[in-house]
Amino acid sequence: MFSSGYLPTGNLLEALIHISNEVYSMEKLPFVQVKNISTMVRRIKILSSLFEEIQETSSTAVLPPSSILCLAELSSVIRKVKLLIESCKEGSSLWNLMQTELLSNQFNALMKEMDKALDILHLKFLNVTVDTKEQVELLHKQAKRADLFIDPREIQKREEILQLMTTNCDRKNKNKGPIDFERVKESFNSIGLRSSLDYEEEISKLKTEAEKQAGTGGLIAVSNINSLISLISLSKTAILEEEHLMIKQNLKQPASMNVRPDQSSSCYSLVSDIPDEFRCPISLDLIRDPVIVASGHTYDRNSIAQWINSGHHTCPKSGQRLIHMALIPNYALKSLIQQWCQENNIPITERTLSPSDSESSSSKIKKYDKAIDYISATKAATDAVKMTAEFLVGKLATGSPDIQRQAAYELRLLAKSGMDNRRIIAESGAIPFLMTLLGSRDPRIQENAVTALLNLSIHENNKILIMSAGAINSLLEVLQSGKTMEARGNAAAAIFSLSVIDEYKVIIGACTKAIPALVGLLEDGTTAGKRDAAIALFNLAVYDGNRQTIVLAGAVPLLIDLLMDDKAGITDDSLAVLALVLGCNEGLQALRKSRILVPLLVDLLRFGSSKGKDHSITLLLGLCKNSGEEIAGKLLMNPRSIPSLQSLAADGSLRARRKADALLRLLNRCCSQSQ
Repeated sequence: MFSSGYLPTGNLLEALIHISNEVYSMEKLPFVQVKNISTMVRRIKILSSLFEEIQETSSTAVLPPSSILCLAELSSVIRKVKLLIESCKEGSSLWNLMQTELLSNQFNALMKEMDKALDILHLKFLNVTVDTKEQVELLHKQAKRADLFIDPREIQKREEILQLMTTNCDRKNKNKGPIDFERVKESFNSIGLRSSLDYEEEISKLKTEAEKQAGTGGLIAVSNINSLISLISLSKTAILEEEHLMIKQNLKQPASMNVRPDQSSSCYSLVSDIPDEFRCPISLDLIRDPVIVASGHTYDRNSIAQWINSGHHTCPKSGQRLIHMALIPNYALKSLIQQWCQENNIPITERTLSPSDSESSSSKIKKYDKAIDYISATKAATDAVKMTAEFLVGKLATGSPDIQRQAAYELRLLAKSGMDNRRIIAESGAIPFLMTLLGSRDPRIQENAVTALLNLSIHENNKILIMSAGAINSLLEVLQSGKTMEARGNAAAAIFSLSVIDEYKVIIGACTKAIPALVGLLEDGTTAGKRDAAIALFNLAVYDGNRQTIVLAGAVPLLIDLLMDDKAGITDDSLAVLALVLGCNEGLQALRKSRILVPLLVDLLRFGSSKGKDHSITLLLGLCKNSGEEIAGKLLMNPRSIPSLQSLAADGSLRARRKADALLRLLNRCCSQSQ
């Protein structure tokens, strides 16, 4: 039946009722996104009542086009909700837990779509009961106010799983003691993994997800999924073994404990026959985690870490100075050592102590553990991050340009968050390879490499590694003539990060390209690039010897111009640099030559930020001192200067008040002398 301006609704309503029933009748809902799913299901159930009432009256009344459009939109939204819930239900619980923010955002987006659809639904034109109208109106208000909800309990569960990955990732890392299987079972129980069948299904789902992620180039995601598979496989086996042992112990008493010391003794009697090539040149013990230093010699990671952390920068074996401190894993030797250990029945990662020497050995192990600093990843790093970093560094070293671009990008992201990640990436040998890629002709490779180095440089020890590797010249090349403005800006930010160390302020300032390149970026860079250049110049200007170079490079006029550039938004940074270069004679003269600086500083005394006012009064006082009568005269002629100074002397910071008082006294003396 058709009428002018109206549309038939029968099939649409039937489809809506059917899809709604499918959603709120779903059995065995997933253990993740519980609240978002229950909220969405509850709202769809309310809408289902509305659809049923409309269907009952549709035979005697027709709906306006706006209501038909609303129903069509709601049909699309409910179908999307169904697909999203099924995706959570059929996918990996562990991976969904890792992606909790992404899934929460998807549910929130669907809620916004539902709100937009209900905006065009005019209930007054529908023949439905008062109760249904009130429920739908309330639902509409709730949908309009709905904010993104990320369940804190799921975040906590995820942190627990991640902690298990970081501290007990697989059987190779036994230095931290056995896995807490009770804790593993509790964590997995909370997301519905209770039986061995559940574990097998979860592993299968994770493998499917890994294949999907590999197809989209998500190298970090694939690595993390593999770590989850490793954790759940180990946990499944270990928990089943633990239960089996408990059953056996209940059936009979344990055998005599005198066997273990003899076994341990016989096992370690073979250690004296270790081949020389498997011994660490420092400890003369079996190499547990072989790494190559810059000289090309191989050591045990823990031993060389102690050597480097004690202040040595040379190869213990050759005496050659190390050009960088990166420790690159020696996989070939590690494989040979593991094979030899298996053949001789020798554990490579832990020792079994006899009761007679347990006390002394325990104290030695504790003392040994304390000596391992953060440069060593064997005890502190997560297997997932370490495995990912080593995999990506391998791609940097041997991959095609496309692979290098992707690997540098993944390292850039990995280094963006967490000091542990930055440490592990550097220890995996990434810095020398990233430094090489700074000279790439591919703009994206260069940009990713310089940004990865910037992120790595945030870690204090990595600053030393980057400088020791000689990366500063390559960074300056990018700063001066990088392929993209973002690469140039990030090179400036990296120089700022490195120059936090006082020793490097001198080294970087002595490079002939450094300060002119930063000043060049200050002139033609993007807004972010100008800010990075300004803060890098500030760091370098802290060292007195760099101030003259900054002035001679032409920084002063550019910094003064930036005081008026609202888009750049770096007024305070520019003032800070100007206040420092004021300390050298060349800077003082360059500042006094400016005709616009004094009025600008007076205005900043009135309208600037707290820091801006401090820097402005510092500049004005410095300009007026030591034969600054001309500047003092300009201040006295400016009708806003005295009121601004008096206001600052009354309400400014302690430092600003003191300087404002000093400048007012100086101006008063100048006024008296002129009279």
